[in-house]
Amino acid sequence: MSAPFTEELRTSVAARWERVISHKFTVELAKGEIDRNVLKKYLVQDFRFLDAFVILLASVIANARSLEDRIPGCQFLALITGKENTYFERSLEKLGCTAEDRAKIPNEQVTTDFCNLMREVAMGGNLGEMLSVLVVAEWSYQSWGEKVLPFTNRDDFTTYEWVDLHSGTYFSEVVTYLRGLLDKEGTLIDEEGKKKCKDAFLRAIKLEEEFFEMAYAP
Repeated sequence: MSAPFTEELRTSVAARWERVISHKFTVELAKGEIDRNVLKKYLVQDFRFLDAFVILLASVIANARSLEDRIPGCQFLALITGKENTYFERSLEKLGCTAEDRAKIPNEQVTTDFCNLMREVAMGGNLGEMLSVLVVAEWSYQSWGEKVLPFTNRDDFTTYEWVDLHSGTYFSEVVTYLRGLLDKEGTLIDEEGKKKCKDAFLRAIKLEEEFFEMAYAP
């Protein structure tokens, strides 16, 4: 029996995947040792993803093959437009970055590239391509979140809440749901469709690595 499509996709980018889920950002964040300027830069840019991410997730919901496949996505959409949004506002306030300050900070190139990828597949991709980008974003974050959870320092919410948002039972269920949809697509689409998924998966994991690196750049 062949491996699930999502495992096939991850295996195709195995070395880069491992670099992402083991990046020093994740370890320093969990230990509470991350330079707060690095964290601030990361959060300012990451917050810019929210609109494109909502568009992408909504597109998956709209293009899913059944009501049963849509409902968990709707529930996740409600979550990311609630608690996670609050986390950004509270954290950036604590880090001394006001809304006025953020408005003066331009997008980093990787931020623009990632937003463009999400919008591109949402507007013109097939369901598998949309899911490939979402699965990279959520599965890679769950992978590092669970990895660092056992040694996460609980002194500062700006660090530990980001770990908590990407670990635990509910987030695991979200990743399982998204992977399940993509695994199903892998059994239904042709070879050309699968290649498009692989290309989207590769583009997304490259951007994830570049995004962590961006946070440390001068």
